[in-house]
Amino acid sequence: GVADVRGRSVFVFPGQGAQWVGMAVDLLESSPVFAESVAECEAALSAHVDWSLTDVLRGAEGAPGYDRVDVVQPVLFAVMVSLAGLWRSVGVEPDAVMGHSQGEIAAACVAGALSLQDAAKVVALRSQAIAAGLAGRGGMVSVGLPVDQVRERIARWGGSVEVAAVNGPGSVVVSGDPGALDELVAELEGEEVRVRRVPVDYASHSAHVELLRAELLELLAPVEPRAAEVPFLSTLTGTWVEGPELDAAYWFTNLRRTVELEGAVRRLLDEGFGVFIESSAHPVLTVGVQETAEDAGREAAAIGSLRRDEGGLDRFWVSLGEAWSRGVAVDWQAVFEGTGAKRVELPTYAFQHQRYWIEVPVSVGDVASAGLGAAGHPLLGAAVELPDSDGFLLTGRLSLQTHPWLADHAVSGTVLLPGTAF
Repeated sequence: GVADVRGRSVFVFPGQGAQWVGMAVDLLESSPVFAESVAECEAALSAHVDWSLTDVLRGAEGAPGYDRVDVVQPVLFAVMVSLAGLWRSVGVEPDAVMGHSQGEIAAACVAGALSLQDAAKVVALRSQAIAAGLAGRGGMVSVGLPVDQVRERIARWGGSVEVAAVNGPGSVVVSGDPGALDELVAELEGEEVRVRRVPVDYASHSAHVELLRAELLELLAPVEPRAAEVPFLSTLTGTWVEGPELDAAYWFTNLRRTVELEGAVRRLLDEGFGVFIESSAHPVLTVGVQETAEDAGREAAAIGSLRRDEGGLDRFWVSLGEAWSRGVAVDWQAVFEGTGAKRVELPTYAFQHQRYWIEVPVSVGDVASAGLGAAGHPLLGAAVELPDSDGFLLTGRLSLQTHPWLADHAVSGTVLLPGTAF
């Protein structure tokens, strides 16, 4: 077949929501590339956390769970970065990267704008500040309405509820005070508008984050961003990031301001990007990306990596195959290395097509022996008088073999029985 999508590829890194117990454990066992990257992430994170990354992934006894923001965010970061490494190991190199909220930390790392050590510092220390300063004070809610309508809805609460993320033409996340969010949810449910609480107890991308400004600017001051090696489109500013601007102030603002995913996707589509590969343990942003592409009237492919309860190489190969079928170049030699698989030469000539069906000649038997009489008609083969009436039953066979002249009556290449036959 022919790939149905044209355009360059983007690695997309989501925020929270992709986590599930046991995610990526199978890959730790089956993919040396993934396991090596996770080990590197664990070493980088170990300077800032008091738990083991692999213990958390494997669900070891005594390891903290994903209910802690200061655990789930660093773990998701490690999984996203390591999945990006797995894609690259089979020849899928991103032409650009993009992240959603904390996903921008992984995007910056994969783009080379942050070292692994600095990226680990940002995700670990920032999530710890959220846990200590924001947890238990707020919440977030997903609303199935266009952002203009959402802004009209929340205006009555002033700054108590803000737009946290615009994920697509009809997909918005708001965050803020729990009481105001309760009122909003009740109102929307009463109108049968799609609404869902995000399972967090803090309000990222809202005024609540101002409480962390001074702390984050101090904690992340040692971060040394550098020039990006892969183009990095910011969902914070909607512009291409050079790299050096990813300092402490950027990572505070990334947590404070609205995530403009829809706008970023539209820009990428306008600039010739057509394949969006979500590097995560479960696709979170593919629906928003696809809806944005459809709304923009563009053909695009939104492809995941793993799925909930499908965290091994089998699922990754399916995703890789989907990417290849949509036009992404794959290094198949790297895919099959060590398996014993080899290429088979195809004939240098076009495949020959020959029918082997037995041709049975059409013959007319002795209809009289079956109690029938000859019809004496060019289209009818036999006739029998009906015993209970003055009527006759007439039978015959029509085909191009028995009546080759029928081929002279064709419309647009299809042979039709002339009306005069009746």
